[in-house]
Amino acid sequence: MSGETAPETSLDGFLGGRLRLAQPKRGYRAGTDPVLLAASVPAKAGERCLDLGCGVGTAALCLSLRTGAVCDGVEVQPEYAALAEQNAAANDLPLTVWQADLMALPTSLRQQSFDHVMLNPPYFAQGAGTAASDPGRDLALRDRGDLRDWLGVAVRRTKPKGSVTVIARTDRLPELMAAVPTHLGSLRLQPLVARAGRPAKRFVLQGFKDGRAPFVLCAPLVLHEGETHLRDGDDASNSAQEILRNGAKLRFLDADR
Repeated sequence: MSGETAPETSLDGFLGGRLRLAQPKRGYRAGTDPVLLAASVPAKAGERCLDLGCGVGTAALCLSLRTGAVCDGVEVQPEYAALAEQNAAANDLPLTVWQADLMALPTSLRQQSFDHVMLNPPYFAQGAGTAASDPGRDLALRDRGDLRDWLGVAVRRTKPKGSVTVIARTDRLPELMAAVPTHLGSLRLQPLVARAGRPAKRFVLQGFKDGRAPFVLCAPLVLHEGETHLRDGDDASNSAQEILRNGAKLRFLDADR
């Protein structure tokens, strides 16, 4: 791993244990977001997908397992990129990993286009919040003021009529909407709420290159049952369980575009 000491890892299960991924014990650790992101992509078997900022490969491998799509991933941190390659091999799933900066993609990758592009950009804007003690985690969670650039790269790598799908924090929605290029249309916004009646803290935004359908604001996806956490154990809603454990897709994608 680039001549550095390999990070200590844990082996964690996703999609009901059908996917087993090694990820650092310290640093950025994948949770539900990449699984929800992968569930949002309307890929079909054999289609090509690109995951920008793929980390250890969680979203790309969830998508490949669910749909049979063939994924590429871009990851700037060499330790995470190496783990993504190892995870793909260990799960016998296709994943080509490009260890590169998003803003300086290799020429051979810039010459390619994909049926679908997905991204889980850093949660926090530059200068926001408190820096994480682990440098790798901080780089994964905090951007460099380039959210518009993330979206621009995604759209450029997408084929005509292909999809671009983003998951992000709700406080970044105005910034993201302002960055949407005019040729990314048929936008649909899926709020994600922890419990019914609470504000949405995250969202999925999806658009289609050259799409012309009207903007759609979907009903919130509620992730947990009840108004508060009342018992030990998992209280995920039925809809969330279908996605997170069984690999179901987000149903908002059934709308016409």
